[in-house]
Amino acid sequence: MASLPKSLHGAYHRAELNKIVGPGEIRKAVAAGQLVAVSRGVLVDARRATEFTTRAAAAVLMAGPEAVLSGPSALLVLGCSVPDPAPVHIIVPYHRKIRPRPGVKVHQGRLDQSDVHEFDGLRVQAPELALAEVMCRATRRIALATADEALGMLAEDLRDDFRTRIEERILARPDPRGRRQGLAVLQLATGMAESPMESWMLLALVDGGLPVPVQQHSITDLAGRELYRLDFAWPELRVAVEYDGYAAHENRRDRDAARDEDLRRRGWTVIRASADDLAAPARVIEAVRAAFRVRGLAT
Repeated sequence: MASLPKSLHGAYHRAELNKIVGPGEIRKAVAAGQLVAVSRGVLVDARRATEFTTRAAAAVLMAGPEAVLSGPSALLVLGCSVPDPAPVHIIVPYHRKIRPRPGVKVHQGRLDQSDVHEFDGLRVQAPELALAEVMCRATRRIALATADEALGMLAEDLRDDFRTRIEERILARPDPRGRRQGLAVLQLATGMAESPMESWMLLALVDGGLPVPVQQHSITDLAGRELYRLDFAWPELRVAVEYDGYAAHENRRDRDAARDEDLRRRGWTVIRASADDLAAPARVIEAVRAAFRVRGLAT
């Protein structure tokens, strides 16, 4: 086949493709490695077989017109990058019976049509519903980083309403498992983290028994001009934690040192955390506690 016809993200119903090019051309394309059969009735463009949207489209075509991308898969289609792209999660009605397929996780349930959105040609769960599922079912790190990313995609004046809708979805989940985690993660999610690692650092600080810090705290001069923005701060105590991601900070050590010295002159104690501290945060937590003690606060 010289070129493949237009499709849904490189995925094809075999029956529909057969009408366009004929069974002989399909067999030739499969034999030549141009098309890959992912199920009896669905084929994909081999060049796009590993792309998430192609795998998602194939899963939906395989499951039928009532299938909807759910949870992490819906969020990936909607623009979040944190959730794991494998397997593809879909939800189908209870009456739809689907054989298990590698790389596809099938959930059965009821889904109101008002909770189904179409995005980029794919049927997906409403974002607040998909996010509630991830926050209750994923690991706490993935849950918080995904919630922060989703909130960060919205304008600040829209975030409170979105958080309220997420909370309603968590409380209304038929399966009560994970509700406590979902609500706890929602309390920490602000949309202000600038990377998943910052979300994980926040979780480490709170899990270490420290008060919840202010994120992206602004330091201004007397004229109100912003001088610095601190990743995590306890403003009353003038203690801050700055997360140094490898990419962002490896070439900025001298500038960071000068910044920290200026903040010290302004009365701040700045503790720097690295990627290594995410795996073992005890050093950072103890340094914050020590800074608190110097300020007269026992923790």
